[in-house]
Amino acid sequence: MAPKFPESVQALRAAGNESFRNGQYAEASVLYGRALRALQARGPSDPEEESVLYSNRAACHLKDGNCRDCIKDCTSALALVPFGIKPLLRRASAYEALEKYHLAYVDYKTVMQIDNVTSALEGINRMTRALMDSLGPEWRQKLPSIPLVPLSAQKRWNSSPFQKHKETAKNISKETTTTKTRGDAERARVLKEEGNELVKKGNHKKAVEKYSESLLFSNRESATYSNRALCYLALKQYKEAVKDCTEALKLDGRNVKAFYRRAQAYKALKDYKSSFADISSLLQIEPRNGPAQKLRQEVKQNLN
Repeated sequence: MAPKFPESVQALRAAGNESFRNGQYAEASVLYGRALRALQARGPSDPEEESVLYSNRAACHLKDGNCRDCIKDCTSALALVPFGIKPLLRRASAYEALEKYHLAYVDYKTVMQIDNVTSALEGINRMTRALMDSLGPEWRQKLPSIPLVPLSAQKRWNSSPFQKHKETAKNISKETTTTKTRGDAERARVLKEEGNELVKKGNHKKAVEKYSESLLFSNRESATYSNRALCYLALKQYKEAVKDCTEALKLDGRNVKAFYRRAQAYKALKDYKSSFADISSLLQIEPRNGPAQKLRQEVKQNLN
């Protein structure tokens, strides 16, 4: 039987906050939505209270990776109380996750007019790099206009207690980092798959570029390194293949492909002792690996 929640705006908001703290973001989103409806049903509402509820629900969407609804709720919050730091940062983070870097840049820059929030500064730096890569050196000319924040909005933020000010910046920074991490991992996965398709077509040079770009977004995937090593072998860049296999094995000490490809690279470099050691390690993991057994015989002949 589903739990019953009180229907007053304040109680629903408090229940939403508790659910959010417990990581129950979907439940918190529902509670904030009910609080909004209860507030709006009373007639002319308090715009600040309504804005906070939209912003809080946006935070739930952001945590769940629902960036479009996050943007929608942040925009509603900002329509009620312009230049709120929380909805601006949450919307910027959602735009960034959707790769709408020009819009994220505008929101991050708007926040920096209000206060020197670390996550906004970091966001500006990331967006600058992304926009330069996608739009070229003239990227600034292609941006939407950045709104001028009035002094009254700055005073409203600065009048809040110092500890609350610090805590807000800290919490928003965590939200931004979480969403960025999720977005980076997804981008890395897509680029890796694009690299895999290029390998199937025999385009190893282009595949190296895709794998390299994938590793810029996430360098914790062992298979991406061992896949790039395969390309380096095909391109006869044996030292690079050794380096990538070594990185792959640091992340996954049982990566059979990394052992095999490094053994191949060492053999090509005439480092037969290292090649034999890698094949031996591989065969301890997969004793019946046919290609490895064959390679061991070839290397062994060179050692004798």
